[in-house]
Amino acid sequence: MTTPPYSAADLILTKRGLRCGGRLLPCSIGKGGISRHKREGDGATPTGLHHIVGMLYRPDRMARPCTWARPIGPGDLWSDDSRDSCYNTLVTAPYGCSHERLRRADPLYDLVLILDWNWPKATPGKGSAIFIHQWRRPGYPTEGCIALARRDLQWLARHIEPGSRVIVPDLA
Repeated sequence: MTTPPYSAADLILTKRGLRCGGRLLPCSIGKGGISRHKREGDGATPTGLHHIVGMLYRPDRMARPCTWARPIGPGDLWSDDSRDSCYNTLVTAPYGCSHERLRRADPLYDLVLILDWNWPKATPGKGSAIFIHQWRRPGYPTEGCIALARRDLQWLARHIEPGSRVIVPDLA
């Protein structure tokens, strides 16, 4: 993967955590490790140069973290059905295709940073819903996302902007 020179504003995944703004934030990655060949359902975190294209938050659980964050509504879903014309996008209930509910009972999606993996024009089966979100607990793997402690995620939300770069190198 070739990237332009790193900037202090970049989020860079390392073996020790997610580096950003002079901080090293402990994180978890996908249970499938890091992959150059991401596929839907493989549990892997995709390598590459990604960008933050959105931020969602639960207004019933936290204050708006920044001006460009969008509240998660009760019917907000994310399509993960590779046969769906809305694959890998935000959709609204009721929804007939396979999807992930964004308004969860647990706190994992109280604050979500959306990455541009396989977006905005998704390739079917290449993977969906690659986010940065809250972890269950330290070291607990995700389904392919990057997960942080709540306080670190909230700090990050205050220090990034739309388009911020997220660099996931092949750490093998």
